[in-house]
Amino acid sequence: MSSKPEQKEAHQANGTVLPIVPVDCRVGPDRTQLVEPLEFLGSDSDGVEVVVLESRANAKGVREEDALLENGSQSNESDDTSTDRGPEPASPLKETSFSIGLQVLFPFLLAGFGTVAAGMVLDIVQHWDVFKSVTEVFILVPALLGLKGNLEMTLASRLSTAANIGQMDTPKELWRMITGNMALIQVQATVVGFLASIAAVIFGWIPDGHFSIDHAVLLCASSVATAFIASLVLGMIMIGVIIGSRKMGINPDNVATPIAASLGDLITLALLSGISWGLYKELESKAYVNPLVCAFFIALLPIWIIIAKKNAATREVLYSGWEPVIIAMAISSVGGLILDRTVSDPNFAGIAVFTPVINGVGGNLVAVQASRISTYLHMSGMPGESSETAPRKCPSPCSTFFSSDVNSRSARVLFLLVVPGHLVFLYTINSMQGGHTTLTLIFILFYMTAALLQVFILLYIADWMVHWMWGRDLDPDNFSIPYLTALGDLIGTGLLALSFHILWLIGDGDSDVGD
Repeated sequence: MSSKPEQKEAHQANGTVLPIVPVDCRVGPDRTQLVEPLEFLGSDSDGVEVVVLESRANAKGVREEDALLENGSQSNESDDTSTDRGPEPASPLKETSFSIGLQVLFPFLLAGFGTVAAGMVLDIVQHWDVFKSVTEVFILVPALLGLKGNLEMTLASRLSTAANIGQMDTPKELWRMITGNMALIQVQATVVGFLASIAAVIFGWIPDGHFSIDHAVLLCASSVATAFIASLVLGMIMIGVIIGSRKMGINPDNVATPIAASLGDLITLALLSGISWGLYKELESKAYVNPLVCAFFIALLPIWIIIAKKNAATREVLYSGWEPVIIAMAISSVGGLILDRTVSDPNFAGIAVFTPVINGVGGNLVAVQASRISTYLHMSGMPGESSETAPRKCPSPCSTFFSSDVNSRSARVLFLLVVPGHLVFLYTINSMQGGHTTLTLIFILFYMTAALLQVFILLYIADWMVHWMWGRDLDPDNFSIPYLTALGDLIGTGLLALSFHILWLIGDGDSDVGD
């Protein structure tokens, strides 16, 4: 038997040595007393040592701590193989600037080429009859393209965080996350598409004072159908990307949100153009088609609501996640109004091809950063809990871009991608003879200034907003990205329109910025 001093032995490697003393065991609120200790050990059991393992207490923390370290690029950096783990989780995002840039670069370029294709499509369809007769369709463009920020990027961020903290490891958990989130984004897409059409009608009516009920129903049917189909397709793509990323040892936060936008802009704009053109053709002969299309998608809402409510992971978002989505849609619609007013002027027709590019690139980069910061915070606790990883509520630009922590490092990497990325995209547009703009040195200078300023503002706002929401018990995965991408649409469109106006004044209306 062990002596008394030996019984006072403290914490060991994986457990605590505790003496058994002949007293009654107290039953906690969530425990049941199975057997009396003296009956279990017998009468001569004084002083017996029992090792109580702490694996259950530490299992969750260890799992969360190591989730992001499964990245293939980090495998050589993990030299500590000891089983000693403290109760406080270590920094989960131990990535170098090179590894971050390497993982982000390919999906960033892929997403950029998707926005270039969307810009080329918009440059073509702006001359279609439906865009000339129902100019409010231009107001729908940023709002519906912004759905990738409101819905698909939010979905990607939610699923990336769930995958990184081990909530999608079993087939049952995976299926539950997929069905709940897909039903949720169908509800959000239908509602946001309907509200976006109302905003387009209002913003189109205020400046001109003209209202057409046929055009209003056309906008509603086009918007709802586009939002529903695009969200269904992109949601399925997102789920495949995140599952594939985890299996390949890639951090989903680095690739999911850019790939959400790689085909998002192109698919959404192509659907909006095709559906609005087809419904516009039916206005004269079959006027009942438009209200039927609108009613069909709205009638499906109860089904998606029931499915989303059955899932605990999406039930809260279904009830409380509307504010950021609706406000973001309104912000994007203001950007759409700027686009509508600018494209309507023949001197600035060339802005159409560049708008999806500058807005898409800014939204993609800030979504990656917001998703990374959110995952970083989730590794240390739950929203609303105090965290040592959370900086002060109003960070300075220096702390956002020039500190030594991993989020500042990723902000620098993302900011440095702006100029080379946009140069590639501008060259692609020019080689495909897109737009009505000549790529002069002064145009490139103004364009790059607008793009850099947009991304700088967005990354700084993301650093503040994600931590601010976290401190107020709001999950940044659900709340931050819609605001950030909508601000990206507004800031990008506004700065681009300002640049075109300045260039037109400098060139006195030459062909550098217009026809």
